[in-house]
Amino acid sequence: MAEIDLSESMTRSEKRAAAGLAAIFGLRMLGMLMILPVFALYAQHLPGGDNHTLVGLTLGIYGLTQAVLMIPFGMASDRIGRKKIIVLGLLVFAFGSFVAAWAPNIYWTIAGRALQGAGAISAAVTALLADLTREEHRTKAMAVIGSTIGFAFALSLVLGPALDHLIGVPGIFALTGVLALLAIWVVKVWVPDPADSYFHADAQANPARLPDVLKHSQLARLDFGIFALHAAQMAMFVVVPVALKDAGLAPDRHWAVYLPVLLGSFALMVPAIIYGEKRGKLKPVFVGGVAIMLLAQLGLAFGIHHFWSIVAALFFYFVAFNLLEASLPSLISKLAPASAKGTAMGVYNTAQALGLFFGGVLGGWLAQHYGFEAVFIFCVGLMGAWLLVALSMVPPPAIKTRMFRVGAMPADRAALLKTQLAGVSGVVEAVVLAEEGVAMLKVSIQGWDEAHARSLLGPVIV
Repeated sequence: MAEIDLSESMTRSEKRAAAGLAAIFGLRMLGMLMILPVFALYAQHLPGGDNHTLVGLTLGIYGLTQAVLMIPFGMASDRIGRKKIIVLGLLVFAFGSFVAAWAPNIYWTIAGRALQGAGAISAAVTALLADLTREEHRTKAMAVIGSTIGFAFALSLVLGPALDHLIGVPGIFALTGVLALLAIWVVKVWVPDPADSYFHADAQANPARLPDVLKHSQLARLDFGIFALHAAQMAMFVVVPVALKDAGLAPDRHWAVYLPVLLGSFALMVPAIIYGEKRGKLKPVFVGGVAIMLLAQLGLAFGIHHFWSIVAALFFYFVAFNLLEASLPSLISKLAPASAKGTAMGVYNTAQALGLFFGGVLGGWLAQHYGFEAVFIFCVGLMGAWLLVALSMVPPPAIKTRMFRVGAMPADRAALLKTQLAGVSGVVEAVVLAEEGVAMLKVSIQGWDEAHARSLLGPVIV
């Protein structure tokens, strides 16, 4: 007999794993994103960099290689080992960074960025986190990583222009490589070794569940949303740095625009997220975010040659971006079948990476052939389509996910436990994975009979 650990706090080892893996994500993303606000300006002095199409390809190419390799890297980590795959990916990423730092022309920079994306470790890192955390605390650990990525994005917009002034874009690429090597040290020294590695349905993609996820119309709406959000993001950064410079702001002062609009956007975004989650009003908040994003893109389309118009549009852009970036994973979790959450997130992350690629390439091509306004008209079209899709979305249920380790058990025992848990007051969906020994519950935010559920989970035979 084995008792389920019902401790409400993460252990020291779990906290160390969450912090270490969040640092790996953060260091990698910080280096990846710091060039966004400065590369379009640097490229003007790089052979071949006067072509906006190539600039957009440089910014977005890492999304393509990441989309292709992300899930295979995660699956390979099941067989080869999590840490080995993560270290391999970080080495590839670092090598790509150093290639981009050395690059004598735009074409070698594109190659370096492609190699950066080929170090697609996100699925492997998520799988390692699942190995190192108990089911009850995995959502908290994932939230630590999510907030770190958000912070890295915000910090990159401020640090990028400042570092460009000090060490230039080649220096930023080189620093990115150093950060990746530092992340390897974190993997080796700080992150604990898992006692056992196995498949986690809540954190990893299962190819057998792909047809169900791809046919899920509500999840498809969210996948289109993250594609559109990041396509517009990458298209914008082909243009915005140049537009700010043309409007009279020195490149080393661009942080003075990004910092206040980011801080202001966070001040508005956080209360909106809390209201949506606590009051079960996530759809109105979400649709409102898409509408604000549409207005921001309209503002950029008509005001891209006027400094204060750009600043105002960027403020509304970041309010919407941060709101939507935080809402989308929560919606995926609420709408995906409990046993296919990892697969749903895998498809979602792939759609995000593809959005980065197509946004960069198409945004650059439009800027090259039709001017800056055309880039934002494209973004307006994307956001308009997304708004229609979002309006037709089924309101997400006011639920949260709870997971418990119950120990491996025979299939008939798992089926019985599933039926018992499904009958508990406030439980919307119950899944018991016999081989994994995990119970996954979707429960009402308004309250559920947790004591009854815990009594059913009780001591289990393992």
